[in-house]
Amino acid sequence: MLASGLNWKRMDAKIAKNHGFRPGNEGVGAGAQFPRGAHGWKRLTFIVCGLMTYASHLSAQTEAVVPSPSELKKLSVEELMDIEVTSVSKHAEKLSEAAAAIQVITQEEIRRSGASSLPEALRLASNLEVAQVDSRQWAISARGFNSTTANKLLVLIDGRTVYTPLYAGVFWDVQDTLLEDIERIEVISGPGATLWGANAVNGVINVTTKKAKDTQGLILEGGGGTELRDFAGLRYGGTLASNLHYRVYGKYFERDSSVLPDGRDATNDWRVGQGGFRLDWDASEANLITLQGDGYDGRAAQAGVSNTGMSGGNVVGRWSHTVSESSDFRLQLYYDRTHRNIPGTFVEDLDTYDADFQHHFLLGERHDIVWGLGYRLIDDDVGNSRGLAFLPPHVSRQWFSAFAQDEIALVKERLHLSLGTKIEHNDYTGFEFQPSGRLAWKVSKGQTLWTAISRAVRTPSRIDRELFSPGSSPFMLAGGPEFISENLISYELGYRIQPHARLSLSLAAFFNDYDHIRSLERANRSSPIPIVFANGQKGESYGAELTIDYRVTEWWRLRAGYTELQIHIRPEGGSTDSTFGSTESHDPNRQFFVRSSVDLPGHLELDSGFRYVTHIANQRVPAYGELDARLGWTPIRNLEFSIVGQNLLHNHHAEFGSLSSRQEIERSVYGKVLWRF
Repeated sequence: MLASGLNWKRMDAKIAKNHGFRPGNEGVGAGAQFPRGAHGWKRLTFIVCGLMTYASHLSAQTEAVVPSPSELKKLSVEELMDIEVTSVSKHAEKLSEAAAAIQVITQEEIRRSGASSLPEALRLASNLEVAQVDSRQWAISARGFNSTTANKLLVLIDGRTVYTPLYAGVFWDVQDTLLEDIERIEVISGPGATLWGANAVNGVINVTTKKAKDTQGLILEGGGGTELRDFAGLRYGGTLASNLHYRVYGKYFERDSSVLPDGRDATNDWRVGQGGFRLDWDASEANLITLQGDGYDGRAAQAGVSNTGMSGGNVVGRWSHTVSESSDFRLQLYYDRTHRNIPGTFVEDLDTYDADFQHHFLLGERHDIVWGLGYRLIDDDVGNSRGLAFLPPHVSRQWFSAFAQDEIALVKERLHLSLGTKIEHNDYTGFEFQPSGRLAWKVSKGQTLWTAISRAVRTPSRIDRELFSPGSSPFMLAGGPEFISENLISYELGYRIQPHARLSLSLAAFFNDYDHIRSLERANRSSPIPIVFANGQKGESYGAELTIDYRVTEWWRLRAGYTELQIHIRPEGGSTDSTFGSTESHDPNRQFFVRSSVDLPGHLELDSGFRYVTHIANQRVPAYGELDARLGWTPIRNLEFSIVGQNLLHNHHAEFGSLSSRQEIERSVYGKVLWRF
């Protein structure tokens, strides 16, 4: 049935277009020609055929096939609920007992999903809104206020905040790593500002990669297909001493353009190369020192103008020290450099320096305390254009912060109350306070009821204060010199239950009260221009998130998720904004997800995921349903083949964007070979 729904002729034509096959040369026998531009697909064909032949030869000689790494890492539902997470309290606690709406994406789930990028992997968290905008841009948020410049979601990779002060959000096209090295991704929907600070308003994404000692040996991967044209990755981990481990990696990919609604090419294909390293030194039983870094360089096509350029790098140093069984601390320093050149729009060079210290200790038998200090300095230099300008073009900004949280055992092992606050100082608005209270009641083994009240703020970005368009006076759009922080008071209630060894359910409901939401105001009521950024809107949102994990048998797992979201934004008294939030929030009211993972005989794996997303009213994006699927084969322990199909139900469909500039996402198929040494 799936085969009948695929437009195979169109896929063949797509492959031919991407890799330069001449029309009429469909075969690989006599008369077929591979032009020089087709080296990627030709190389993949030879690799796949050669490795399959070699794997079949080895499999025929092996009496008992060694179980694959995936088979050795399967977790029961109970074990999944006992996974330790750190994002809620900044210290390890069981997922089942965390007083927050949190989901964990494991390495096994990433591998079996067929995801080829970090945003694709985030689709596995049903409490997120993940919409692909075009070939390289994504709109990702939690509990609403989604846009290509979403500014209420905090994202960290190994403790490093991936953040641009231009709009207080994330450039998703440069957030990447070797997916095989990710240990887990913790996704919190709801405020996390007490521990993580400003902009952790509607959620926190915390990506944690594996330690170097857990990534020893060599991994090679490669493949290609229709949209993900070519990709390759290499990682090698080794030992310099008995207590000193390292890994290095490199990767490259090339993606095809998305399409316009009428099917024409949108001319935005792109390619990125990235490399990095990690060094872990177990200096003693009490001290772990980590040094890691990444560097990348990429190009993306633009219709009619020069390519967009993106490059950068980072280095992170971290010292973790165990003082005693009841006390430990961590000191982390990092430097991050990004360069982005969008011809005809702007050029940015951003340097970020960050220092973070946190101390965790037990006080008596009932108090579990974590506190910390932070400092951040950014140096941002923007090259302006005729179309827009950041004024002044060069700024240096500082942030100072301190936080403390006490988890109090009101009733040991049963009832815990967490109280805390974060105090921050920024150069725009001065001091900001972000307190919270969380209560977790372990009703019984396998049942937890929790509730929380939190305050969070979204501090001003350069867009809010310093963006002007056009690039010189008279301005149509102007930054607001009096722009202040957006505020949120959030009320949450959640329940987790594991009624059976094979079944777990989690439900979270919330009500959010927003104030000082960004608005577009007329600077002069007698003139339509300029339009100035201000804080003239307020509103509420409410909804619920349900997730279900069901291990049907030892060889079949089902996961499902449903979210309900309602947002109402309106102007405050005296505001001239008439958008009613349409420039700030582009969200579907409902989403439904279901994923199936089946282990088949012959060391085969069949994984599929269906998602249904309702329409985005203020963008007139229609509702859609899509299906992804993966078939994997592990003939011997260290060799894996897979074929992945994405967006299989439509030739192309829209997920985000206004009608005037909307692009659509095409059906995609790619093959992958992964070899572990």
